[in-house]
Amino acid sequence: MSVRIIVDSTADVSASILPRLEVVPLTVHFGDEEYIDGVTIDHKTFYEKLIESDVLPTTSQATPAAFTGLYERITAEGDSAVVLTISSKLSGTYQSAVIAAEDYGDQIFVVDTQSAAIGAGILAELALWLADSGMDASAIAERIEREREKVCIVAMLDTLEYLKKGGRISKAVAFAGSLLSIKPVISLDDGEIKILGKARGSRQGNNLLVQEIEKAGGVDFKKPLLLGYTGLSDLLLQKYVEDSKALWETGTDSLRFAPIGSVIGTHAGPGAIAVAFFKK
Repeated sequence: MSVRIIVDSTADVSASILPRLEVVPLTVHFGDEEYIDGVTIDHKTFYEKLIESDVLPTTSQATPAAFTGLYERITAEGDSAVVLTISSKLSGTYQSAVIAAEDYGDQIFVVDTQSAAIGAGILAELALWLADSGMDASAIAERIEREREKVCIVAMLDTLEYLKKGGRISKAVAFAGSLLSIKPVISLDDGEIKILGKARGSRQGNNLLVQEIEKAGGVDFKKPLLLGYTGLSDLLLQKYVEDSKALWETGTDSLRFAPIGSVIGTHAGPGAIAVAFFKK
């Protein structure tokens, strides 16, 4: 019996990790248009539509039926699974996964990551490491529930426009921020987006991002680490890595990047850069 790791489509992971995961998609809505996340809409199309649309997209949780079909296939093959979902404060997907698992006893274990995007992604990668080490599903789920407390996501936005569209800041603040080239630094804290600070210009923003990472207690380089970006290009992320070389004791050549999807991307807008890591 092997242990399979299941995530929902809001978890962002590096391309090398994705083929090893089972993915349950959420649904993305642009007004009356409906798409299956990662199936009928990819990252490129999502950001093209986000830029063009006057209305912010929304997501619908995965249904219990979506999980049940996957559970049935995995258990029929004699395997068990650990399911890692987006924070239950951001979506009902966790509850759907739990409802679907009720008939599968000790074969399916569901964990609320209390995170999203690349934060959930590094927990999924850690779960794969634990499965590779021979740990059973129950022990992996228990370990991930402890490790999720150490996950930190810090991001710098390129624009305040999408926080304004989402009603998180006023139009006046957004307008003033655009005139001053303000780059807010945010985190995902307890399932909510929190503004940590504001910098004028990209270089000052990069410095603030580094400061926030150091303030979190530093990076545990023995565990998964992932950098992410929103939009159609990773050029701003590449510049950030170049400007913050001293932070990465693993060496910048070994850093892995991932595009950030709909949940964080909707509120951050294109041009954001982010780091997800385990605190020491």
